[in-house]
Amino acid sequence: MSKKKLFNIDKNDLMFNNKVLFALLIPIVIEQLLNSFMGMVDTMMVSNVGSAAISAVSLVDSINILVIQALSALSAGGAILCSQYLGSKNHDSANESARQVLFVMCFLSVALSMFCLIFRYPLLRFIFGAVDADVMKNSQTYFLFTLLSFPFIGLYDAGASIMRSQNNSKNPMIISVISNFMNIAGNSILIFGFSMGVGGAAISTLISRIFCAVVVICQLRRKSEPICIKNYFSIRPKWNLIKKILLIGIPSGIENSMFQFGKLAIQSTVSTLGTVAIAAQAMTNILENLNGIAAIGIGIGLMTVVGQCLGAGRKDEAIYYIKKLSWISEIVIIASCLIVFALTKPVTMLGGMEKASADLCFNMVTFITIVKPICWVLAFIPPYGLRAAGDVKFSMITSCCTMWLCRVSLCIYLCRVWGFGPIAVWIGMACDWTLRSIIFTIRFHSRKWLKHHVI
Repeated sequence: MSKKKLFNIDKNDLMFNNKVLFALLIPIVIEQLLNSFMGMVDTMMVSNVGSAAISAVSLVDSINILVIQALSALSAGGAILCSQYLGSKNHDSANESARQVLFVMCFLSVALSMFCLIFRYPLLRFIFGAVDADVMKNSQTYFLFTLLSFPFIGLYDAGASIMRSQNNSKNPMIISVISNFMNIAGNSILIFGFSMGVGGAAISTLISRIFCAVVVICQLRRKSEPICIKNYFSIRPKWNLIKKILLIGIPSGIENSMFQFGKLAIQSTVSTLGTVAIAAQAMTNILENLNGIAAIGIGIGLMTVVGQCLGAGRKDEAIYYIKKLSWISEIVIIASCLIVFALTKPVTMLGGMEKASADLCFNMVTFITIVKPICWVLAFIPPYGLRAAGDVKFSMITSCCTMWLCRVSLCIYLCRVWGFGPIAVWIGMACDWTLRSIIFTIRFHSRKWLKHHVI
C-alpha cells in the first residue's frame, strides 16, 4: 500500500475518511438549515395574529435564545468529554460521562425553569420595561409555556450532543426535522383552527420539544451504539466528571450568553434609528444568519472530529482536520453568500418591504457578501476545534473582548457620534470578525491549545 504522508500522519490511516466525515457533517448542516428556515416560518405564522402577538414572541424569544444558547454550550462541553473518551476507546468512561451530562443538564434546566416560573412577571417587566398592555399580556402567556420547555431543551441538547460525539448525527437531524414540522402543524391547528393566538404557538412549541426529548432519550438506550444509557433514574452525581463537564461547558455558555447580550445592546441602538433602519436591519440579520448557518454546522461537527482525534492521541490529525474543514467551510461560505445575495431583492419584494428599507437591506447584504468570505471562517471554524481540545477559556475571553470592543462599542460609537445608520452594525461586525480571525490564527499556529488535558 502506498503511503502519502501529511504532517507526520498516514493519509491512508485517518480516523475520518471522506465518507465518514461527510456522513457526520451533512446531517448537521441540514439540521441547522432546516431549523433556521422553520424558525422563519414559525415567526410568519405568529405574525398573522397581530402586531401585539409578534412583538411578544420577539421579546420573549430574546430570553429564550439566551437560555437555549447557554444550554447548548453546556451540552457541547459534555459531548467533548464523551468524544475524547470514545477516541481513547474508553467506552465505560464515555458512558458514565454521558450519564453525568444528562444529570447536569436535567438539574440545571429544571432549576432555570423553576426560577423563571417563580419570577416571570418581575423578570419580564425588568427586561422589557413599560411595553403596551397587550404586548405584556401576550409575553406572559408565551413565556409561561416556553419556560416549561427548558428541561426538555436541556435533555434534547444533551442527548443530541452525545449522539453526535459517537458520529451519529443522522438521528438528531431526523428528530429535529420531525419536531419542526410538528411545530408548524401544531401552530396551524392551535393558532388558526382553535384561535388560541400566542398561547397556541407556545403550546405547539412545548409539545414539539417534549417530543424531541422523549425520542432522543429512547434513542440513547440502543445497544448497537458505543454509548448506551439505561436506568436513567439510577444516575447519581459523580463530581469529578461533573467538574470536567462544567470546566468546558461554563466558559462556552458565558461566551454564548455574552453574544446574546451584545446582540440586545445592538438592537437597542438600532431601534433609535427609525422604522426604515429597524426593518432593514431585521431582514439583514435573517439573511446573514442564513448565509452562515451551513458553515456553523461544519464547525459543530468539527468538535466531534477533533475530540476523537485528541482522545486517540492523534494531535497531528486534529490539526489536519481543522485545516481541512476550514477550507471546506470557506467554499460553503462563498457559495452561501452568493446565493443569499442573489435572493436578497426577491426576498425583500416578497416580504413586502418598503423601497427605502429594501434598498438599505440590499446595500448591507452587499457589504456582508464582500467581507464575510474574507475573514469569517478563520474567526469561527478553528475555534470549534480549539474548544474540543479544552481551550475554552481562551475562546471565551477572546470572543467576549472582540465582540464588546468592535461589534457593540464601535457600532454604538459610529451610530451616536458619527451618525451612521445600521451599516455601523456590519462595520463593527467586520472588525470583530477580522480581529478574531487574527487572534485565533495565531493561537492555532502556536499549538498552545494542544496542551490542555480534558481526560
